[in-house]
Amino acid sequence: MTVLIATCALLGLLIGSFLNVVVHRVPRGESVVRPASRCPGCEREILRRDNVPVLSWLVLRGRCRGCGVPISVRYPLVEVGTAAVFTALGWVVGPSAALPAYLYFGAIAVALALIDLDVRRLPDAIVKPSYLVALVLLAAASAGTGDWGAYGRALVGGAGLWFLYQVTVIVKPGGMGYGDVKLAGVLGLYLGWWGWDALVVGAFAGFLIGGVVGVAVLLTGGSLKTKVPFGPSMLLGAFLALFIASPVAQWYLGMAGIAPSV
Repeated sequence: MTVLIATCALLGLLIGSFLNVVVHRVPRGESVVRPASRCPGCEREILRRDNVPVLSWLVLRGRCRGCGVPISVRYPLVEVGTAAVFTALGWVVGPSAALPAYLYFGAIAVALALIDLDVRRLPDAIVKPSYLVALVLLAAASAGTGDWGAYGRALVGGAGLWFLYQVTVIVKPGGMGYGDVKLAGVLGLYLGWWGWDALVVGAFAGFLIGGVVGVAVLLTGGSLKTKVPFGPSMLLGAFLALFIASPVAQWYLGMAGIAPSV
């Protein structure tokens, strides 16, 4: 297990470096493959030795080797953050056929949350292909574990959460963007595969976190007209559900006087 978690952490650093490119280029409609990364100051192509996650930023003291222009601390933070997400997923999923599916989920969660915070948009270029990727990876997970019931839950979860958000948009126009609706279907696939409790807790947690963020905005001087991206709340709620859904469900059933199933 230690080797698995260490591998996930290292992979997270590498993927995090790539996600910095994704977050910067995808909203602009640019290729994430070409051209190679360049310094925004002198436009010099970044050398491979200067592109090692976290380490290169520390060695260069956060500046371009060529022109000395500052390099945002956000770059190593995204790399470390992605490594932390991958480490947590490696721990909770374990050495399972489902791990690739949930590592992909972790990667798009980091990218989409940052993009939504930056430009208030969840790009179709990431969200739409994620449906197909999720369906394929979760099918592979069910094939590997032999649990095809989980795949059925994923399909129901994806359709159900998409429908819930679709109804919400219709009932309260302007309350959220349609990008949130499309993202909901992807999250429903992952939450449904994990379990019914994760689907319910993940859906509720997204709205709860969004409400808390909204209150915080008001308390810090914002207004009801302040636009706050909802995508990060949805993604964080879904991520947390993978860890807390089971104990939360048992707590709720206990409070309701219902004996949890064994």
